[in-house]
Amino acid sequence: MDIDTLRISEDKKRYITESLNPLLEEMVADCIHKTPDDPVPFMLAWLEEKKVTEEDKLLSPDDKRRLMAENKTLEDEINRVKSQMQECAKLAAGNDAEEEEEEEDDDDDEPPPDFEKPMTNRARQSVSAEAYGEWNTKKAFVPPVVPKTDAQKERLKQVLSRSFLFSNLEENDFGIIIGAMKEVQVGKDERVLNQGDVGDFLFMIESGDFDCMIKQSDGSEKVVKTCGSGDVFGELALLYNAPRAATVLSKGSGILWQLDRDTFNNIVKEAAQKKRDRYDAFLSKVPLLGSMDAYERSQLADALKSEVFVDGATIMSQGEVGNKFYIVEDGGAYASKDGNRVMEYGAGDYFGELALITNQPRAATVVAKGASKLLSVDKQSFNRLLNVNDLLERSNKYK
Repeated sequence: MDIDTLRISEDKKRYITESLNPLLEEMVADCIHKTPDDPVPFMLAWLEEKKVTEEDKLLSPDDKRRLMAENKTLEDEINRVKSQMQECAKLAAGNDAEEEEEEEDDDDDEPPPDFEKPMTNRARQSVSAEAYGEWNTKKAFVPPVVPKTDAQKERLKQVLSRSFLFSNLEENDFGIIIGAMKEVQVGKDERVLNQGDVGDFLFMIESGDFDCMIKQSDGSEKVVKTCGSGDVFGELALLYNAPRAATVLSKGSGILWQLDRDTFNNIVKEAAQKKRDRYDAFLSKVPLLGSMDAYERSQLADALKSEVFVDGATIMSQGEVGNKFYIVEDGGAYASKDGNRVMEYGAGDYFGELALITNQPRAATVVAKGASKLLSVDKQSFNRLLNVNDLLERSNKYK
C-alpha cells in the first residue's frame, strides 16, 4: 500500500515511515528467519525484548553497576532461603522416616532371581556390584545438605573426579552430591560394614585401603577384593534393600565420604543407568565378555570411556607402555607389527590386553580404519574386572 494514498496527516505518515515501519520490518524479518509455529507469542516476546534492550541503552555505567549489585544481593538471599528450606524439609522428613520406611518396604519389588547366588573367587568378581531395575523408581526427595568447609569441598571434588561412578555427573547433580556427602574418618582394623547388616548408605574412599571379605562355609572370612582411593563400596544394599554383601575392614587409617540411600538412588543411579543401558547390550555380544554375568558386565560398563578416532589416527604404538584396553564399538582398526599388518578389527573386537597382562611394551601399532568409536578401560579397572587367565589364552594372536 502506498502511504501517500492514505488520508491521514503528514505527521502520522512521518510516524509510520520513521518509527513504525523500521520496527515492523525488523520484527517480521526475524520472524521469517525463525519461522515459529505460532507467530503471535513470538512477536509479543520479540517486542518485550526489544523494549528491554532499548531501555538498557539509556542506563549509565553507574546505573548498570548498581543494578548488577542489587541482583547479586537478591540471588544470594534467594540461595540462603533455599538452603534454610532444605534443612527444614530434611528435619520435617525425619519425623516421618519410620512411617515412610514401612511404606517403602511394602512397595519394593524383589531383586533378580540370581541376586543371592553364591560368590565365586574369580579375579573379576564384584563384591558390591550396582544393578538397576524397574523396582528402583525415582522418587521425589529433598537432598540433604551437610555443612562443609571450603577445604573439605575441594578435597571431595578431587576424589569424586577420580570415581567413574560420580565423574560423569552433570554440574548441578555434582553439586548436590558434594552437599549431601558426610566425611567419616576411620582407624586401623576398623569394620566399616558387616556382611548381612542392613545398609542405608554407601562409602567412597578418599584415602586408605579397605579389604572386602566374604564369609566362607567354615565361618572364616576371605579377602576377595581390596579397594583404594576413588573406589566405592556399599552401594548394592542401597539398590536392592538387601543385606550387606560383604564385610569391609580398614587396613589402616583412612578417610571416607558417606552418601545416603535416597540421594544415591535419585541422583547417581539415574546418570549411571543411562550409561549402562547404552553399553550393556553391546558388551553382551562381545565374545570375550560372554562368561560375565549381568552384574559384572554392569561394573565394566561403569568403567568404560568412549573415545573417537578419525581415519588413520594412531590408537596405540608398538613399543610404548600400555595403560588401556580397547573394544571397538563402531568402525574398525588394524594392527601392524614391524610395518606388517597382522590383524583387522571390527565392531565387538578388542585389543591392547597383552601389554596390560604382561606389563611389557605394546606388541603392535593399531590405527583407526575410517571414523571409529572405541570403548577404553584403564589398567586398574582392567585388572579388577576382567579374567586375566582367559585373556592370556587369547593373547597369542600377536605371536
